[in-house]
Amino acid sequence: MTLQTKLKSLYEPITAIACDVYHLTRGDARPPYIVWSEEGEDRSFNTDNHKAEQQLTGVIDFYTLDEFDPIADEIQAVLNEEPVGYILAEVQYEDQTNLTHYQWRWWTVG
Repeated sequence: MTLQTKLKSLYEPITAIACDVYHLTRGDARPPYIVWSEEGEDRSFNTDNHKAEQQLTGVIDFYTLDEFDPIADEIQAVLNEEPVGYILAEVQYEDQTNLTHYQWRWWTVG
């Protein structure tokens, strides 16, 4: 599977979620919104002088004004359906913006 194919396999389902979705940067977003990005390569497997398998890592950040926003559940539902592993790495309330910020760390599988 190519690098772009792996990224699109996560990007396309995320864009179906009922809020604005951005890649790498948020621009002038109004909450709720998602910013997702790839961070790099974690594990890989090389054979015969080429990369046979490549595991990518990244983050999904979700920002909302609503306490208990159901979009957080939608994000996890998408992650459960895709060929990725993930953890909910952090949830924090940002005093200056009044936003709740969820962050998932993801990695491709296989």
